[in-house]
Amino acid sequence: MLGHLAYLTAMVLLATTAPLHQLGEARGALLVLGVVGIWRYSWAFLNFSRAVAYLRVVYPKRRAKAEAAFATRPVRPHAFFLSTSYKIEPAVTMRVYRSIFAAAAASEGGATIVASVVDPADARLIRRTFSGMARDMSTVKLRVDQIPGTGKRDALARSLELIARECPTRHDVVTFVDGDSCVPEDLVARCAPVFTDPRIGALTTDERAEIDRPGLFEDWFNLRFAQRQVMMCSMGLSARVLTLTGRMSVFRADLATNPGFIAMVQSDSIQHWRLGHVKFLTGDDKSTWFWLLSNGYRTAYLPDVSSLSMESQPRPGFVDSAVTLMTRWYGNMMRTNGRALGLGPARIGAFTWWSLLDQRVSIWTTLAGPTGVILTALLAEPMILPVYAAWVMGTRYVYCTIVSGFRGRAGFPISYPFLLYFGQIVGALVKSFIIFRLDRQKWTRQSTATGTATALTPGQRLRMASSTYLHALTVGWLVVCVLFLTKSA
Repeated sequence: MLGHLAYLTAMVLLATTAPLHQLGEARGALLVLGVVGIWRYSWAFLNFSRAVAYLRVVYPKRRAKAEAAFATRPVRPHAFFLSTSYKIEPAVTMRVYRSIFAAAAASEGGATIVASVVDPADARLIRRTFSGMARDMSTVKLRVDQIPGTGKRDALARSLELIARECPTRHDVVTFVDGDSCVPEDLVARCAPVFTDPRIGALTTDERAEIDRPGLFEDWFNLRFAQRQVMMCSMGLSARVLTLTGRMSVFRADLATNPGFIAMVQSDSIQHWRLGHVKFLTGDDKSTWFWLLSNGYRTAYLPDVSSLSMESQPRPGFVDSAVTLMTRWYGNMMRTNGRALGLGPARIGAFTWWSLLDQRVSIWTTLAGPTGVILTALLAEPMILPVYAAWVMGTRYVYCTIVSGFRGRAGFPISYPFLLYFGQIVGALVKSFIIFRLDRQKWTRQSTATGTATALTPGQRLRMASSTYLHALTVGWLVVCVLFLTKSA
């Protein structure tokens, strides 16, 4: 409470620092902030409204209808679990597989688990954990597939091929689980009824995070997952989410074992007009999502089912860790964004298409506000800075209050508004960097990377130079446009 009181007091003091008549020279920047604010906050309000409608009205009806249809089926679905483990702590691996084994044992139609590992020690640990389960595992078949460490995509494709040999039907389900994510025991019972709708190809669920040490990184992850709940609920209203998270998603088994689906998981790419052929190293969850989207299937979101991911900082510092993760996440997003937009609103729905377009537009609208304020402070009226700081503090505080409400919490850590603004500005900067360098990729846990070779060919040097040029040109035009608007107002 003291932290919140100090925060609100500082906000009021900053807001009253500059007399209103002193801000006459800053009216242009205030206009830019106002226009951008109307755009961004109207979009936020729309998503909040859609999320509430989905949570309170639409989703309960959809779930009740799906469970009623599921109850009439004489045969229960067989559940396949596909999990990949690479360079994960043994204690985490044990917890993850215990949760998978418990969910598999609870599946009324039986279950098959394919565990893809590289390290022989992981294979031994998984088998030992399976044999030590204190419950009946007679309806569960475990297959540990030890493979070369050629990447997650190869591991997923090989595991899907093994599952395909079991000849699953459209009534069966395949659950993708990351090696650091725990699943709920009633996963199959909660998720399988959704697939009574033949239009649904896959679903994803809410996510919670367990961080190995408290601090900013933990608060940042919790805030991101709270924001994710809002956006996923909003997208769930249209039955087309924007990603099928790799941490845990459930697919219709006949689709997950389709040869075209497996081929895209193993080897996905885009053809870029400037960068040429860009093969995807990361982003298998975006590949599965795009395959379903382009083939006309819908994707559902279950806000009342949660996976638990055990996260750790990839770098010693918070900022370095956050930028590292955002670079991978937003890289996956931007590499798939263009081709998804190319499907058109008639094919994927107007709101879904507009949300994809907003992923690009939001880069520049987010940066336009602070750019206008900085230019005005340097060229006209420095006192706009405390007023802008107060505006940021107030709007982010309200936003965090609303987002926390979707988690059923009355309050939030006072770090949330700062982390929200950090995520917005730094995230936009990272996206603006990535959108011109779609060929640069790197796994967080692996040394495998693309676009970062030390001995570059002349063609690679030319592409890197063109990326830098176009990025600088775009940022320059943003500054010129903002300067024109602030000076002409």
